[in-house]
Amino acid sequence: MRRYVIWLVILLGLAAAAWISQRDDSEKGPAKAGSSVSVRVDRVVDGDTAKVFYEGQSEFVRYIGIDTPESVRPDFRVECYGEQAGRRNAELLDRHPDVKLVFDKEMRDSYGRLLAYVYSGGVLLQAELLRGGYATTLEIPPNTSRAAEFSRLENQARDAGRGLWSACPGQSGG
Repeated sequence: MRRYVIWLVILLGLAAAAWISQRDDSEKGPAKAGSSVSVRVDRVVDGDTAKVFYEGQSEFVRYIGIDTPESVRPDFRVECYGEQAGRRNAELLDRHPDVKLVFDKEMRDSYGRLLAYVYSGGVLLQAELLRGGYATTLEIPPNTSRAAEFSRLENQARDAGRGLWSACPGQSGG
């Protein structure tokens, strides 16, 4: 019986140490999927991408759940409403260059870019871009925790004819 008590104490000690270590990592260490981090904007790339200073380096962050018309992609023409989407993204980020990135299930895409929901001054940029008709929805599993909300915002913008929905003939959505 004494041997079982000793093993139980050892196991409880290991479990407590693991829990404390995990808690310390999430509060002080690098961000993980499902967590958030505050960063400073380096520059706007286009309507759905920016560069931010993350862990001492300038990195691309691709906005989860939306797609804006192309405006800077090499070897591609500027698409209808691409320049307007880029300008709107810049306006939103210029107001509050310190942003909060909230990660979903995956932190990076196959190109190595950070994938995040981006909050500037408490405003979710994806929602603002969809609401104004600057973006369409883009669901890429497993990062779909806000897909229903984004779809609703896209439908409202389309129904109201905002942004690209009235400016771009033949626009059918993301």
